[in-house]
Amino acid sequence: MADLSGQLGVVVGVANKRSIAWAIAQAAAEAGARLALTYQDVRLQEHVEELAAMTRDPLVLPCDVTHDQHLDQLFETIDREFGGLDFVVHGAAFAPKAELADRFIHTSRDGFRIALDVSAYSLVAMARRARPLMLRRGGGSIVTLTYLGSQRVFPNYNVMGVAKAALEASVRYLAYDLGPDNIRVNAVSAGPIRTLASAGIAGFTDILQVYRERAPMRRNVDSNEVADAALFLVGPGSRGMTGEILYVDAGYHTVGL
Repeated sequence: MADLSGQLGVVVGVANKRSIAWAIAQAAAEAGARLALTYQDVRLQEHVEELAAMTRDPLVLPCDVTHDQHLDQLFETIDREFGGLDFVVHGAAFAPKAELADRFIHTSRDGFRIALDVSAYSLVAMARRARPLMLRRGGGSIVTLTYLGSQRVFPNYNVMGVAKAALEASVRYLAYDLGPDNIRVNAVSAGPIRTLASAGIAGFTDILQVYRERAPMRRNVDSNEVADAALFLVGPGSRGMTGEILYVDAGYHTVGL
């Protein structure tokens, strides 16, 4: 495990104890980092506060990533309380349920906008606000979460696949833009894991079964394995890596049939 003693980080996207973002937050806290965790609205506040209580001296802050004012307030508070920032874990992703239930050709303009705003643009908006805080610490690491649906068609993933493709392109452009500042930007592409988000994808159980049958390791992955990869990307072991998509999917992405 990476040693993150004395590191300061923010994790966005924790919904409950099954969230991949929560697994990353837990692992980072155990590695010695002090964290700020965000919740989207009062509906999720209690869950996030309960989870945050398991970490050391956390900040728990509201943030709806679709509102610039919320993002401004988030990073202003982190600046005031932490004085700097070493890493950002971006786990925000969303598409209206209706967009995942109908054919992709019926994607609405508003549904497309929401999916791209929450799932892709929010990374750019957060990186811009994190940059000055990271510069004070001599650089930093930004890690986001993606999925193979960005590159291949998965039934019912629909506009989320397009959003993840935009997210991965954003990783590369941000990596180029922030590289001179010693700020690295990478993504973890996880295999399918049962989370609150995956519950909205019809046929998700079938996807899990296909992975178990066809992945080279003949199994699914769990959130702890994804968390270990994310810790590698925020830690010193990956100091020479940026603009990368790191797959944690038991090798499924390498298989043609």
